[in-house]
Amino acid sequence: MESLTTPNSILRRQHIQNFSEASQLEPHWGYAYRVVPCTNDPGSCAYLDVVYDAHDTGMLYTGIFWATVLGILLIWGIGRRVFPAREPVDDLLAQLSTNESTPQRPKPSFLSRSFGAVASSVRHHLLPTAPLRTIFGHTTRLQLVILAVLTSYLSIWSFVGIVYGKWVTPIKGQPADVVNTRTSLGPWADRVGVLAYALTPLSVLFAARESILSAVTGVPYTSFMFLHKWTGYIILVQSLLHTLGWVLIEGWLYKPQPDVWNKWVVQEYAIWGFVALGLLVLLWICSFQWVIKNITGYEFFRKAHYVMAMVYIGALIGHWEELQCFLVPGIVLWVVDRLARLVRMGMLHCGYQRKEGRWGFSSAEAEAKFWKDERFGDVVRLDFEHHQKAWSIGQHFFLCFTEGSLWQSHPFTPLSLPQINNVGDVKHSYIFRAKGGETRKIARVIEEKLKEQKEGRTTTNVVLQGPYGENIVEGLTQDVNVLCVAGGTGITYVLPVLLRLVREKVNPDRKIELVWAVKRKQDLEWVEPELEELRRLGAAHGLQIRIFVTAEDVAPGARTTTGDEKKVSEDVDSKSVSVGSDESQNQRPDVNVAVNEFVANVAQGSTRVFGSGPPSMITELREAVAQRNSGSKVWKGEGRFDVRLVCDDRLEW
Repeated sequence: MESLTTPNSILRRQHIQNFSEASQLEPHWGYAYRVVPCTNDPGSCAYLDVVYDAHDTGMLYTGIFWATVLGILLIWGIGRRVFPAREPVDDLLAQLSTNESTPQRPKPSFLSRSFGAVASSVRHHLLPTAPLRTIFGHTTRLQLVILAVLTSYLSIWSFVGIVYGKWVTPIKGQPADVVNTRTSLGPWADRVGVLAYALTPLSVLFAARESILSAVTGVPYTSFMFLHKWTGYIILVQSLLHTLGWVLIEGWLYKPQPDVWNKWVVQEYAIWGFVALGLLVLLWICSFQWVIKNITGYEFFRKAHYVMAMVYIGALIGHWEELQCFLVPGIVLWVVDRLARLVRMGMLHCGYQRKEGRWGFSSAEAEAKFWKDERFGDVVRLDFEHHQKAWSIGQHFFLCFTEGSLWQSHPFTPLSLPQINNVGDVKHSYIFRAKGGETRKIARVIEEKLKEQKEGRTTTNVVLQGPYGENIVEGLTQDVNVLCVAGGTGITYVLPVLLRLVREKVNPDRKIELVWAVKRKQDLEWVEPELEELRRLGAAHGLQIRIFVTAEDVAPGARTTTGDEKKVSEDVDSKSVSVGSDESQNQRPDVNVAVNEFVANVAQGSTRVFGSGPPSMITELREAVAQRNSGSKVWKGEGRFDVRLVCDDRLEW
């Protein structure tokens, strides 16, 4: 109990109580003070008992919700460290201990077979793209199941622990037939509002690039964007229901009208509530793909999203500051995420600049190559060396072009192996197709500079931020077979994997293959040095390279090939690539056939499929990989039916 000296903000939210008649005030975490003993009529006192009990129970449920989330993360994080993935160094140690040229992996234990069988079964059922793509996009069934579990969990907490009833109470100074109708709609509306507050920091966590979730789970931060989006939708629905509930109460159930409504709607906390809801609706509308593509553009959407989200959280504090325990962490997480990005950039570019002989900040100077393609978009390759620590294969950097907008940066995956040379530099190589926006602007700048340069080369400066993402070759031991499938510039995602494999010790029982779809034969020039290295070193590994040209123009009357003849299956020790062509356009490799044939020809061991391309290709890969997984066969020791997919769907064919 507390004295009657209470903050003005509490007095403004009396919740049908008369504080002037109170002898004591009872605090309730996250809610208005309770006048005790109750000085209202019996019906109103019974209603207030339900309101405060439901709120206290709801706060307990939010604690249980967050305890569940943190518990899952704790178990996941401990599990990753107690049971780390097997690494190539383990194969080397096994080889040294047995003096065998090819390491023999021990027979799987009961526990490992159990884990493998369960994982394979989960992939078989939950890896394919979820139904209703127009609503959920190109996400997996697994993410849809996680969303369904979260929604069901929140739905249960929205309804349990509330006494449902109706109380008709008299109004002082009003005729007997003018009464207030009090129902459990009030406590229920408060409950969904509290849950919306509790979800806010989780939504911020899902959106963070400097992701705590990724650090704990090993899941790339991009994989949480689907949950960030749909958590925001859940918050929107909760906010609408909360607002609708109290609009009905204050504008219909409470009497006399319109006096009650007019008095309530001008209160400061109600105004802030409507402001917060308006911002939330605006955030929702601006997140539509059609709005982003046709009205705002991605960069404006991204920056406006940041601003509106922070103003929205501020409006929530203005609406009900007693629940800022959920909102302050969200603000802190957002600020830490932005500061961490600046720190990362500073660590990459600040210090002693060896080439310039000074201390300070310096961007990286990249040599640029340019391929003109008016039909599908010009292509640019950037190469430079930078003094830094090596990143992990599969990670990407955000590049800001100093000759473009300093307020924009775009994610690119290096196609080069992250290896430090003798002076501490690491080579970066990037490829991007300029289709619009900032990349198109930079491509035009490079094209104009090349026209002016007599020697046929030019440079452009970039500022790096990163690396981001996870190590995609974690656990890629010598007994794991590898299939790489890429479309267009998606080759940058899989090339480092192959370059690492061909530099490792040869395992004659291992199967390695690359399937690459390009628009034109000329596109092979993008990565000509890397392809030459694969041909030179890959022969000993049995590497097979298959290249598909999907949109090469054919002269009238030229000899054409059909169907499967469009693919090129070349020996890796060949010096050239002979590519078939077809008059029909947009002929792509049959991903399902490629995966099935690869797995069918695996001699031993599991398979890992690396893929990068547009959503359509990733969808096909998911279906194909899911079909080849079989938990029952993995349990029986048939490791080739343990097929894992590692993909990056940010790029296009």
